[in-house]
Amino acid sequence: MDVEVLGRVLSTLPDDDDHPYRSGPWRPQAVERSAVGLEVVGELPADLDGVYLRNTENPVHPAITNYHPFDGDALVHLVGFRDGEAFYRNRFVRTDGFRAEQEAGRSLWAGLAEKPESALRPDGWGARGRMKDASSTDIVVHAGVALTSFYQCGELYRLDPMTLDDLGKSTWHGDFPAMGVSAHPKVVEGTGEMLFFNYGTEAPYLNYGVIDADNRLVHQTPVELPGPRLPHDMAYTENYAILNDCPLFWDPEALRHGKYAARYHRDMPMRLGVIPRKGTEVRWFEADTTYVLHWTNAYEDGDEIVLDGFFQGSPDGRGAPFGGDQRYARMFRMLSFDAMQTRLHRWRLNLATGQVKEERLSESVTEFGMINPGFAAKPYRYVYASTGAPGWFLFDGLVRHDLRTGAEDGYRYGPGVFGSEAAFAPRAGARDEDDGYLITMTTDMAEDRSECLVFDAARVGDGPVARVALPERVSSGTHSTWAAGESLPGWRAGAELP
Repeated sequence: MDVEVLGRVLSTLPDDDDHPYRSGPWRPQAVERSAVGLEVVGELPADLDGVYLRNTENPVHPAITNYHPFDGDALVHLVGFRDGEAFYRNRFVRTDGFRAEQEAGRSLWAGLAEKPESALRPDGWGARGRMKDASSTDIVVHAGVALTSFYQCGELYRLDPMTLDDLGKSTWHGDFPAMGVSAHPKVVEGTGEMLFFNYGTEAPYLNYGVIDADNRLVHQTPVELPGPRLPHDMAYTENYAILNDCPLFWDPEALRHGKYAARYHRDMPMRLGVIPRKGTEVRWFEADTTYVLHWTNAYEDGDEIVLDGFFQGSPDGRGAPFGGDQRYARMFRMLSFDAMQTRLHRWRLNLATGQVKEERLSESVTEFGMINPGFAAKPYRYVYASTGAPGWFLFDGLVRHDLRTGAEDGYRYGPGVFGSEAAFAPRAGARDEDDGYLITMTTDMAEDRSECLVFDAARVGDGPVARVALPERVSSGTHSTWAAGESLPGWRAGAELP
């Protein structure tokens, strides 16, 4: 393995940091590296060609008062595959907030578990304001460029998907919204379009829009809501986008006093909004009360829209045992899959009758589901999801859900080993939905190392077909994406790996 140090960022975190989400599997990095000639156990498939990108919440300064694990700065990890070889990069996203705090040598904005007035600067980003846009939540590739985003809305930061070089912020030819964009914009297979939403504390509280393949804003419309909400994801079909109004949001009374306390309103239904992809009229459907963090897919079936995602049996984690430091009990209960009781679920929205039918698709507790991207907005069969370590925001295994038969095929990483959201890489020329590979990045506490694992998507339970050694143990992270080499400008321009 040939490793080059590209840079070091200023970190003021103590060497003996004992915060539960800044130590152990979440021990952050401060060094940017490039590596080629990565050692491989097993054999990398010759038809695995492209890049796996994973965003990471990676703090470099102590919080002003209370650190939440979603506050960390964006550190993107990349593992590229070409001609049976693998290469690695990691790079911090140079957000405006990151640059300012590097210069100041400390945190300047309030995090999720802090009061906005505790911020040292009066400006900021996000749905509530006085918060740093860390851009550390999601990552997608649109029009050949990697885009990072923040769950409470902010800029879209552009990176070269092969080198992670900084390409600046998205402008959309001058039309980028002042409210920013939420994490989980959806890149539509085949059209080059990207669907997005944003939200805030002032009416209309939610907006939805469409970007074309040339990064031009071609559609945007306000979506009226009863008050501020906290949507995290959206879905789409061939003709519609599906938005949501879930009953977990800032308590209205607390909000009037400038406090941002998220509360689960158990007496309210969840509402699902169906809007034509470039339309303005939203049709709302009421469903059983829950909060949905992530959807897996949606498609049209006659008069019905079939929508799949992870139903939370207890969105606030009420009643879940917690054996750690009680200072963090409430925060951590709203992070672990077992506390929230996240299970794969299906909603059928009948556009002719207005009725909603629901069914549980699995009894297994999983989340962060991925599918073959070629089957987005189409009838599909497989969801590849993560299992969670009890009581923690850690992924300890993979499950392949067969929605047709109900069968499940799983793999556990092993004691003290935690993975990332798995991305699906279709095999070149594939015909079957599961003809491809699953890729994830692991943090191994027992061996003090990290690997990139490659699975045959049709045989997850057999374990990885290849293990790629990374140059250091990396912090646990979540959202990821896959970009095929053929979709990346310049992928085959040179004979050597970038």
